[in-house]
Amino acid sequence: VQLQASGGGLVQAGGSLELSCAASGRIYSSAVMAWFRQAPGKEREFVALTRWGRPATLYAESVKDRFTISRDTAKNTVLLQMNSLKAEDTAVYYCARGVQWSSQPAEYGYWGQGTLVTVSS
Repeated sequence: VQLQASGGGLVQAGGSLELSCAASGRIYSSAVMAWFRQAPGKEREFVALTRWGRPATLYAESVKDRFTISRDTAKNTVLLQMNSLKAEDTAVYYCARGVQWSSQPAEYGYWGQGTLVTVSS
């Protein structure tokens, strides 16, 4: 299984970006797909997750009502729509695949390479 994240870039505060995570290989319906982020000097933190087989979602409080995670099963892709971006959203964003409904990075066995999001204030 390989995960390829893309879509990062530089955006002004208040703007929007959509991240994409393309997965190779078969993804079982029970799989959990998640986004995490890591800012310089900080630990990796949970952003959002969804179950591959059904549109259940979970968000970190800091991004709730601003970010939306979705999956395109036909394209084997997980998306993260980010609106109303803030300077504190600046980080490298990683997609990950696991089997547990969890916000803990240790529960995820497969990771993409990360894509940098920079929000200028």
